[in-house]
Amino acid sequence: MKGCNFVGTPTEVGLKLVRDLEGRKIDNRLYKQIVGSLMYLTATKPDIMYAASLISSDYTGDFDDRKSTSGYVFMFGSGAVSWFSKKQAIVTLSTTEVEFVAATTYACQAIWLRKILEEQYFKQEGATAVYWDNSSTIKLSKNPAIKLSNGRSKHIDVKFHFLRDLTRDGIIDFIHCKSEDQFADIITKPLKLSTFQKLRQLIGVCSLNKSY
Repeated sequence: MKGCNFVGTPTEVGLKLVRDLEGRKIDNRLYKQIVGSLMYLTATKPDIMYAASLISSDYTGDFDDRKSTSGYVFMFGSGAVSWFSKKQAIVTLSTTEVEFVAATTYACQAIWLRKILEEQYFKQEGATAVYWDNSSTIKLSKNPAIKLSNGRSKHIDVKFHFLRDLTRDGIIDFIHCKSEDQFADIITKPLKLSTFQKLRQLIGVCSLNKSY
């Protein structure tokens, strides 16, 4: 790959990987070593998280098994301190369910981070702001009067409903944001160059130019 041209983003917009059942069998040890190195690198470079997960041995995207990808980015001050990107373990049956499952994962991490900060004598006063670009998820989490047996949400498992309790108790506060301002998109989907560069800057990823 040393002779290849440079690219602006880790993945091509609209890229879908599928299994090649007729493909030639190869020794994949070197490939796994490279992927492992890239996964290790994501500890400091969240902007390559999606691409590294996409090519790993246990990540095949949703084109084969129809599973969606969940992800989050937690900000502390002006930089990202915790990020996550993983294919969901279940096959969801609606967009609302996909978002609700992802929001629950986010909420669990928020609770854990709040406890860590409290142990370090930085107890958070008030609710943790969660910026979400799906109105249905916000309505379901905030309004207990909405019935969960309607056509768009009846398949959501009960274990995800604790979002309402967190919202009611002031631990989580869902705030609507535009899709183009959703930080987590950089680790859950391939983006256009302009959007990728914008989100990369917003989560605090930067290059250090050193002169000797």
